[in-house]
Amino acid sequence: MKKLGFGLMRLPIIDNKNDQIDLDALKEMVDAFLDQGFTYFDTAWFYHQEQSEVAIGQALVARHPRESFVLADKLPVALFHPENKSPEALREEMESYFSKQLEKTGAGYFDYYLLHSLDKEKFSIAKTYQAYEFIKEKKAKGLIKEIGFSFHDTSPVLEEILKAYPDVDFVQLQINYLDWNHESIQSKKNYQLVRKYGKKIIVMEPVKGGTLSRLPETMAQALKERDPAASQASWALAFAASLEGVFMVLSGMSNMDQLKDNMARMENFTPLSQKDQDFLIEEGEKLKARKFIGCTECEYCLGKCPKHIPIPRYFTLYNWDHLGLGLDPKGRYKKTLQNQTPPDQCIACGACETICPQHLEIIDLLKKVDQYFDK
Repeated sequence: MKKLGFGLMRLPIIDNKNDQIDLDALKEMVDAFLDQGFTYFDTAWFYHQEQSEVAIGQALVARHPRESFVLADKLPVALFHPENKSPEALREEMESYFSKQLEKTGAGYFDYYLLHSLDKEKFSIAKTYQAYEFIKEKKAKGLIKEIGFSFHDTSPVLEEILKAYPDVDFVQLQINYLDWNHESIQSKKNYQLVRKYGKKIIVMEPVKGGTLSRLPETMAQALKERDPAASQASWALAFAASLEGVFMVLSGMSNMDQLKDNMARMENFTPLSQKDQDFLIEEGEKLKARKFIGCTECEYCLGKCPKHIPIPRYFTLYNWDHLGLGLDPKGRYKKTLQNQTPPDQCIACGACETICPQHLEIIDLLKKVDQYFDK
């Protein structure tokens, strides 16, 4: 299996509306992906305001033989609330999500299935629900081929989960050269720990939500001097794919140009040298020193905010200015304010922070963004 996976979190959309996926564009991308021999697709309940699973069912499952592709989906643990529920009710809740996912995708079964976005809190919830035991049963019944979990926390929490689930088939980790030595994301430590336990690794966020495809001029020039033909995003993909034990690297691709660029790098993939890997890690440290906001634009927070504040949009504009990318972030910020809820309307309810995979202090960061652009 080729190492590039089609992450279905950042699909082409219509009129900038995240719940309105451009199905015709997606079909073209799916067909091109399969034509080049790539087969892995990754969706989840949350993606595109719960429309990703439906879209891939229409663009992929309904149009191609089931044996011609591999489909991954995830149990949305973040939506589980065990308070005052009987074991039977907990089981029924999981059954409901799983059956709906099979119905939405039309897949019949999932090749890979994960407990989604585990951290310390969600691991506790998963244990209460016996969620891992639930997906093991589905695997035994042939409704899942391989089971695993995606992870967003520190290495001590990861080791606790690996000890609790010793027969897990794989682990999905956030790995990129920017987060390799990050204090809280701990890409390197988590990677080394999963290798220690001998589990296969899927990489998510190799381009850090697009951050590593929009680099400051000095970094962009350094990469171009090293390989004039390689795009910034392809360097990030190659870093993740070069790590031993990584069998799949997911990339969220929003248009055909991104798809073609990623496929070109991964078609006949050659791992980076250790020298090139070390170079990227050094460049990542320089980028991290610019103190930008580590938002990956996953947009999980959008469905939680009662004020409908476009949180990722404000963070992106802040980052553009701090990274010196041009693109008129100040002008775009003013234009966004005309049509969207301003950041100063945050009521500090904290709903966004409970679901953020990056564990960002969103309430304080919105204040920071508001003050920054106000000046």
